Amino acid sequence: MAQVSVYDMSGKEVSTLELNQDIFGIEPHKDILHAAVVNYLANQRQGTQSALTRTEVRGGHKKPWRQKGTGRARHGSTRGPQWRHGGVAFAPKPRSYRYSLNKKVKRIAMKSALSSKVLDGDMMVLEGLKVDEYKTKTMVKLLNALNVERKALLVLASVDDKVIKSANNIPGVKTTQVNTLNVYDILNYDKFIVVKDAVSKIEEVYA
Repeated sequence: MAQVSVYDMSGKEVSTLELNQDIFGIEPHKDILHAAVVNYLANQRQGTQSALTRTEVRGGHKKPWRQKGTGRARHGSTRGPQWRHGGVAFAPKPRSYRYSLNKKVKRIAMKSALSSKVLDGDMMVLEGLKVDEYKTKTMVKLLNALNVERKALLVLASVDDKVIKSANNIPGVKTTQVNTLNVYDILNYDKFIVVKDAVSKIEEVYA
């Protein structure tokens, strides 16, 4: 059974928590993790890149010189891709890069990402997280108490504006909720800090 330490807001270890072995204790599937990350990054692309083809650039309608007898290569237009100010060959056009993975692969990817954090000792559980006012200093104090020196992903059970806005200005720290949690963020951040209530929700969703 996978176990992690539970900390309070002062950074003191108060207990341990047994995690669901089927979610936090599986052997990570590297190929599926890779597929999930590539899928996430592809879906984030705006797909707005655009360039002009030879039919869309201005000018070039007149034949630059006669077909034969000049000793030079034959050309019908100065707007081909080999010419300066010419169009782009196979020019990119706006399109969607979005595609989807099947549900089974998505679930395995999420379980693999969560299990990898437990295996690497990078998952921390908070007994509770309550911020009384919008203060970045409070969140900095919490992270220092937990000895978090690198990038950290903070997972909440639900939206808490005071926590989210207090953490917004801290470089390398991101807050998210269980319903918006994704494989890319879990792997991209060094420390995976989860509120205890959020752990229960994750187990409920992926059990």
